[in-house]
Amino acid sequence: MDPQLKRGLTDACVLALLSREDSYGYKLVRDAAGLMPLSESTLYPVLRRLEEAGALGVYSQEHGGRLRRYYRITQQGRQQLADFAREWEALGKVYAFIKQMEKENQQHLTREENDHEA
Repeated sequence: MDPQLKRGLTDACVLALLSREDSYGYKLVRDAAGLMPLSESTLYPVLRRLEEAGALGVYSQEHGGRLRRYYRITQQGRQQLADFAREWEALGKVYAFIKQMEKENQQHLTREENDHEA
């Protein structure tokens, strides 16, 4: 997969997960597992980048005698997620068109092969 595309998908996945509830790194990795492979070494640079861009806020809370960093989506992050969804909706239309053309081309090739065999 193209690295820029993967980066955009990872950002959107993290923002979508945080749009449900505030969370911490390890839980985000677990929650993303069903959607995409995400390791902690991949996640933390994403969280830093989104925080620096103003899409996330961070706060610490004690848990089990240790401070845990929690991330929350900001209004700017919600807007970024909405923009992502709109862009992908448009891309989805292009994808559907390409798949339809691929299907029609395959059917056309199959008909040509059958005509040559007859």
